[in-house]
Amino acid sequence: MTQGNVRLRIGTRGSPLALWQAREVRARILAAHGWPEEAVELVVIKTSGDMIQDRALAQAGGKGLFTKEIDAAMLAGEIHLAVHSAKDLPTFFPEGIAIAGYLPREDVRDALISAGARSIEDLPRNAVVGTASLRRGALVKRLRPDVTTTLLRGNVETRLRKTQEGEIHATLLAIAGLKRLGLADRAAAVLDLDAFPPAVGQGAIAVTARGGDAAALEAFAAVSCAETAVALSAERAFLAVLDGSCKTPIAGHAVVEGGMVRFRGMLLREDGSETFEAARVGAVADAAGLGAEAAHDIVGRAPADILAHDAGPR
Repeated sequence: MTQGNVRLRIGTRGSPLALWQAREVRARILAAHGWPEEAVELVVIKTSGDMIQDRALAQAGGKGLFTKEIDAAMLAGEIHLAVHSAKDLPTFFPEGIAIAGYLPREDVRDALISAGARSIEDLPRNAVVGTASLRRGALVKRLRPDVTTTLLRGNVETRLRKTQEGEIHATLLAIAGLKRLGLADRAAAVLDLDAFPPAVGQGAIAVTARGGDAAALEAFAAVSCAETAVALSAERAFLAVLDGSCKTPIAGHAVVEGGMVRFRGMLLREDGSETFEAARVGAVADAAGLGAEAAHDIVGRAPADILAHDAGPR
């Protein structure tokens, strides 16, 4: 793996949040192993998801657009590890690539961004909410059927600016990303988990590697968070059963406490008019099974057309 003084090359997208996440992974690896600064190099890779801004990702190929070019670089041996927001990971990976682990998870909640409202209930009648997430759009409409949603793409700073300038009444962002960028004070409100459950993986930083790259996997293992991995195994198992192609509004959240996993998942109709929920509690060792079981519970109750239509990122 070593090339000159470089022991690891880490691939990342180039947005401010992606770079923050990659630098955090790099700093933790350096500290854990006592390596010099030059031992871990960041490699910025532009992805299709970054370049396509004029339409919903589902219309261009789904969440894999945030990982495709990075995966290709990894399979070509150009990078050893890659850093992603866990909620941007596709349900299934190309052959040869696996999740190496996660950093400790941040706050999983969504934040309301609005110049004039302090809650979703406070938004004006027939307000326009910008979002690229079907989950967020459906949850907003569940609470406020009069609200109209419109596509809003771009990095965190772009979305904040468009809201501040009044192009839309509000948007929704992960509070974790705002905290990491030092922008948590821009949140008008942090939304309640019961009313507004998060996307699968929200708040977690994921790292991928080639499945057979023992040196890279070992390097990250020193900083990987086992508790986050357990929670994400439940959430991603739920997602895999319900939405292998990532085209349905879905929320899922697992918490690990005292050797037990508590999981809650939700499937929504895109207009928020119907929701189907399931919850499970069980042992840590059964985390993936709990998530899958909750999903099968919902599949048994939900109309087939909710799962059949094409949609977009959560």
